[in-house]
Amino acid sequence: MADFDRNVLEFYQLSTPFPTEWPAEKDNKSDDSDDELEQKKQKINRRKSRYQALERAVSNRQSIVQGSEKSANGVSNLVQKDEPDPLGTSDSVVRTLKQLGVPVQDDIRLRNRFLLSSTSFSPALFLSQMHATADTQSLLSGLDVLSKSIDQKSASLKVLVESNFERFVRAKATIDNVYKEMKYRGAEPPSPGRARGHSRHASKSSFRNSIVGTNALTSPLANDSRKKNALVKESDYGVMGIKTPLLDVAAKAEDVWGPALGGREKEENLKTVSTSLDRYKEYIEASSNIADSIKRKDYEALVEEYSRARRFADEARKLVEDLGSTPPSETQTYQILLAARMWYDVEEQIQLFKRDIWRKLTSLHTVARTESLAGQPQDQHMELIGLLLELGVDDNPIWVWLLSRYDYLKGKISSAGERAKVEIEVLRRRLANGEKPAPQMMASYLKHLGRQSVESKATGLDSADVIELWEKMLAFLSSLLSAQGILGEVMEFWQTVESFIDGRAQKSLPTGYNGESREHHRLSQQGTGDLQKGTIELVDMIRAHVFEFFAGAPPEDISLLFSPLPPSPGTPKSAGLTPSNGRDPRFNFDANNLPPPSPKRGEPWEKYAFWPPTSNSVSGVHYLSKMLSLVGSGASEMASVAPVSQGDPKQVEMLKTLVGAARERCVTALCAAWNKDAENIKYVEDWKRSKEMGDVTRMPASFAAFEGALLSGMQKILYIPEAMAKSGSGDIVLPPPTKLLQMVRNQYVTTLYKALSGMVENAERAVKKADDEWTTDVDLTVVEPGTDRASLMSIGSGTVDPGDRNVRMLLTLGNLHALRTKVVPNLNGQFENAFSVKLTDESKTIKDVLGQIDARLFQTYTRPSLDALRKIIRAGLADPKWAPPKPTEVKPYVYEALLTLVLVHTQVSTTAPSMTHQVLSYLLEQISRELLECLKARPKFDLGALMQATLDVEFFAQTLSQYTTERASGIQGEIYSMLDSKTDNQARARLQDELPGMREVLKKLREQSRAEFACFKRPRRTAAGSIQGSVAGIGPGGLERTATG
Repeated sequence: MADFDRNVLEFYQLSTPFPTEWPAEKDNKSDDSDDELEQKKQKINRRKSRYQALERAVSNRQSIVQGSEKSANGVSNLVQKDEPDPLGTSDSVVRTLKQLGVPVQDDIRLRNRFLLSSTSFSPALFLSQMHATADTQSLLSGLDVLSKSIDQKSASLKVLVESNFERFVRAKATIDNVYKEMKYRGAEPPSPGRARGHSRHASKSSFRNSIVGTNALTSPLANDSRKKNALVKESDYGVMGIKTPLLDVAAKAEDVWGPALGGREKEENLKTVSTSLDRYKEYIEASSNIADSIKRKDYEALVEEYSRARRFADEARKLVEDLGSTPPSETQTYQILLAARMWYDVEEQIQLFKRDIWRKLTSLHTVARTESLAGQPQDQHMELIGLLLELGVDDNPIWVWLLSRYDYLKGKISSAGERAKVEIEVLRRRLANGEKPAPQMMASYLKHLGRQSVESKATGLDSADVIELWEKMLAFLSSLLSAQGILGEVMEFWQTVESFIDGRAQKSLPTGYNGESREHHRLSQQGTGDLQKGTIELVDMIRAHVFEFFAGAPPEDISLLFSPLPPSPGTPKSAGLTPSNGRDPRFNFDANNLPPPSPKRGEPWEKYAFWPPTSNSVSGVHYLSKMLSLVGSGASEMASVAPVSQGDPKQVEMLKTLVGAARERCVTALCAAWNKDAENIKYVEDWKRSKEMGDVTRMPASFAAFEGALLSGMQKILYIPEAMAKSGSGDIVLPPPTKLLQMVRNQYVTTLYKALSGMVENAERAVKKADDEWTTDVDLTVVEPGTDRASLMSIGSGTVDPGDRNVRMLLTLGNLHALRTKVVPNLNGQFENAFSVKLTDESKTIKDVLGQIDARLFQTYTRPSLDALRKIIRAGLADPKWAPPKPTEVKPYVYEALLTLVLVHTQVSTTAPSMTHQVLSYLLEQISRELLECLKARPKFDLGALMQATLDVEFFAQTLSQYTTERASGIQGEIYSMLDSKTDNQARARLQDELPGMREVLKKLREQSRAEFACFKRPRRTAAGSIQGSVAGIGPGGLERTATG
């Protein structure tokens, strides 16, 4: 076989048995160099001899020697397959070259260039390859061998020519005579102009001379009839004479006999055609019927027509099989041909139609779910699958549709997740690089919470940019995890897969022509496994996107922003013609407005991709509770998918980790914002009275709403109740760990402390109305005795004077009382109910802290008045004229002290009525104690001093009897005991005699001062009075005040 292939390559002069293109050398007809090409052109253009025809005949014969090669003029040369080295160094050139690594056996043309017998022999190539390592002596020896070989061959040729010279001459003369006779038809050839001498090259120029002679005799021979049969090209080499008559006879015969002979044949053919058309009408109409059904989208008619066409084709095939080697009749032949033609046209249309149906089937996923629900039937893919099964397909359309659906969902999850996270990061960076809002602005959002529920619209919970970013994040998670989002599509995909695996969905599908599509009704075991793995992969992709969003740091790479936005499912093609295509211009690439880098200022929110910069805790808890609800519900849904729940348990653990990590990160970020807002809660104070509780500001209600919203939202984040309502969610949404509960517990107590500290700071700082900020200038103005403060205290019940430090302290004391008695206990109860814990230690600590803050602030408020009263009492008792021999009135310092208490009463009763009894009772106690201390300093009391001291003390006690406490009564008893101990028996006896007169004096003084001290009179028990009394009665049961300083 190898020899045969080699012979073929040698014969056709090919380098490979399977050429891929036409060899370039076949066009050029030479492999030689430029010099050889020039020589070849000269050979081609050489003068042709008269024996050209004989030479062509000889050259057209196949060479009897294999490996022959045609020369440039078409004559074959006898080239050996192998020959000895002309220089005598080897007996085989081919074998030597093969040993040297030259592939001459595979390339015939390359081998011929090394063989001396070939016309393409290249001496330079031969020497460079065969004798590349030869030295001068060996080359000289080879030259001697070559010279001797040439001499031997020359001698042999010389002997051959000399011995056959006469034969050559006779043969040439005979050939010339025969050629002249055939060409000139016996006429004499034209004589040359002059006789030429004998030349060895006469034969080479004879043909040229004959041509010249012919041209010269063209005119004389033009009319010679013998030229018709002359062996020249002009007479078509002797055929011209009879060619024209034969053509004329054939044309006339056709004109005369053609119609007669062809009419009956045409008639028979037409009858046969008509009969066949009637008989095989359905064959002919099948193609047009199918085309019409496709055009009308009448798929039932299409399936019917295609089944009929397949039946015709099967009948024709069966006919051919039955005939075997028997020649068919004319009718059978026509039936077979019609069926073949019909089947070709039908199959071509059906194949095009199938491709269109395949395309529709795999592109159904791009239709939006809302459009599918509104316009087209939900199971449109089943119609297309059934149509393909009816027509018959090689691939399983169920598998193809499920696989395309899987690819679509996979691409949608990837593109939607990556794109949304980049857009969120762009908004986050722009918000982070914006101006930081002032504390007053942050407090305005917290104040807004007190006027609406956190469950209502979130427009006022934070700035518009922050709310927009929260909404963007919520929409991202909703698109991934909601039932109307991608997770819903994945769940629907698995339900469809499950129905096909169980065989429920195939019950309504057709089996096709002769049941050929029945094999496509069942998915293979490998296909079922691949679909289960694909479903797990889709679930894991969703989980990975959500986990990265919550647990990962903000993305650094936002290069996806610079790529074009992928078309959304269901987007019409015309939508791309609009300039903006509905896309937010902030997410377009703008070289002049690139997204800034994420700042690094050490803020807590910088490490969270899901927390908008500068967002407060109220908007955070509002949106995070919704986002965690989506995460918990989505994780439960994903865990309920059969391949996940029944497959690898690692996937279920990863879903548990997703919920736990997202919850922990959300709580951590929220606690940081909660702590920050607790520091800013003090700016919520606007010093406006509450409509529900007149003696407090709106601060307690705002604080209660703020803390209540945080506790309620935190409970939803920790326990995710909406997700827990789903069956089987308990295995995925686990109870919150103790660490998170302790974190929330500590943060709750911390925020209470910070909020209380802010309230005290508000009370002790003055209001700077110019820029509406708190300043550190403390207003410590003391009300001097006799100062007219009535104008300052005449403030309506709806407004207060925030510039007055005493007013702020009184309102803050009222706020603290409301917190201590109502707000904080309610918040503690809410915390305990929400997180199922007891705040026993924390409640006690909070109560102690509230008591300490209240006592400190109360003392701060009463100290200026107390100092003024002490100064008045000490000055009055130190007066030398304080004790007359027989006193008839109380001393002026008593009136002055009581007037000071009138101012205090006015301020307290108009600012914080519930604090009136508490403040005045405390001041009465301190007045009594100051009287005791000053009277103790006197060594003894005579009758006058004893009477004056009794009048002063008793006047204080009777005027302020409404505010007398047990402690004040005890101190007054100590005063009388001290007076009794520092007087003699005589004065004591005389005092008993003066007591009736002293009673009259006190009665008269009380009557005279009734108008001045009417504010101290006990109110009457009217309906309003009973309410006022009950409010005022809070004081004695309050915190016990102790004297300081």
